[in-house]
Amino acid sequence: MRNAKNLLFSSFIYALTALMVFVLVFVIFFIVREALPLFREVPLSDFLLGQRWMPIGYVGNPAYGIGNFILGTLLVSAVAMLFSVIVGVGTALYLACVASDRQRSLLYPFIDLLAGIPSVVYGFIGLVIIVKFFLKLGHPSGVSVLAAAILLSVMILPFLVSSISDTLRKLYMAHLPSSNALGVEPWHATAHVILPLAGKSILLSSILAISRAMGETMAVMMVMGNANLFPTLLGKGETIASLIALEMGTAEVGSTHYHALFAAGLILMLLLLIINTAINAIQKKVLG
Repeated sequence: MRNAKNLLFSSFIYALTALMVFVLVFVIFFIVREALPLFREVPLSDFLLGQRWMPIGYVGNPAYGIGNFILGTLLVSAVAMLFSVIVGVGTALYLACVASDRQRSLLYPFIDLLAGIPSVVYGFIGLVIIVKFFLKLGHPSGVSVLAAAILLSVMILPFLVSSISDTLRKLYMAHLPSSNALGVEPWHATAHVILPLAGKSILLSSILAISRAMGETMAVMMVMGNANLFPTLLGKGETIASLIALEMGTAEVGSTHYHALFAAGLILMLLLLIINTAINAIQKKVLG
């Protein structure tokens, strides 16, 4: 009887795994199938490096260049990751190595609450607080790549803090008795023992966070300006995800515009794959 239950349970797990793989393959196949027709009309180099996006040729010929959108996606994600990793690691260190059990029990629910807030609510907060703050500082419109990066860093912060603090707490509790027995100061042990050991966890958490950052649409769209311009920190810009969200509803099915948006989504997936592969390679080379 027990063997039959084990066989049934293992078969169920294998079936779910196969279903997950099938769904992933299907999604990739569908996106690739809808993206490939574009490249019969537009050269790959013009699509990736072009800075003119004009799917309907009101003036001149239609153009499908997503160079600025690629740069905007990478810039806002990189700046957001810089802010969130610095703050996230510091917050995780406090929760794991300094805070009492009572403080952790009070703070963790608020961190989980931040992760559950809808992105459109974050967008409203960005418009009311961040954009107005930049306007008070003299920025002409308030919306910018930097404003979007600050908002995005707050959005991905809970994922980093939750995952990193759990690992740091386990390492801290495992090595605290030894460091105390040797007379090592807690902060010295944290800086020279705990943090290096947690390097893999921080990198893995960063992979998840940057995937969330590059795919975020609504909140970024509300505070970044949505302009096809070469992105600068205090200038307007637009991400690939925002481009797809803004224009997919108006693109005629089967048109070049329609296929160009799917091709932009394919490029976003490839960017995530390249970045994740690079981070994993760095992890294996540096941390072993």
